[in-house]
Amino acid sequence: MLTRRAVSREVGEKLLARIKWWEACCARNGAAMDNNPSAGNKVGGLTTILEKSLGAVVKGGTTNPVEVYEYAQRIDAKGFVFMDAPGYDPMSATGQVASGANLICFTTGRGSAYGCAPSPSLKLATNTALWERQEDDMDINCGDVIDGTATIEQLGEEIFQMMLDCASGVAFEERAARLRTE
Repeated sequence: MLTRRAVSREVGEKLLARIKWWEACCARNGAAMDNNPSAGNKVGGLTTILEKSLGAVVKGGTTNPVEVYEYAQRIDAKGFVFMDAPGYDPMSATGQVASGANLICFTTGRGSAYGCAPSPSLKLATNTALWERQEDDMDINCGDVIDGTATIEQLGEEIFQMMLDCASGVAFEERAARLRTE
């Protein structure tokens, strides 16, 4: 799904090299690349970690990947990049921050409320049921799109504005008060 969209053959080959590295690592350690989904992933209907990875690729949208990085490697390319990172929330976010991220938008469908002390982390609930259960731990309810109460464009504007506010130091309480008066 990603190699076909890569901006160059070299970028596609870097991605394939990461996959081959993981295949060799699994072979050396008697492991399989298609096992070990978390308990929450299993409850959510996933049967393999590969299914989860496909979902992560889809979340990347349709932009062409411009570069491939190893875990926590300093990112210097602009645009959509792929970083080889574990799916475990704290490790993934830590690698992103080590790579230079200064703001994380973290999507969750099962309710991970992980926050990252060195870098602000905006939590995006992917469904309204999660939002209603964990509203105090989530920042935006993306389920509004599925529920039909917001468009993708409207939600994109809301997420973008929250990112700008967060990066500019605007407190969430101030933003919430402003939204209530609009």
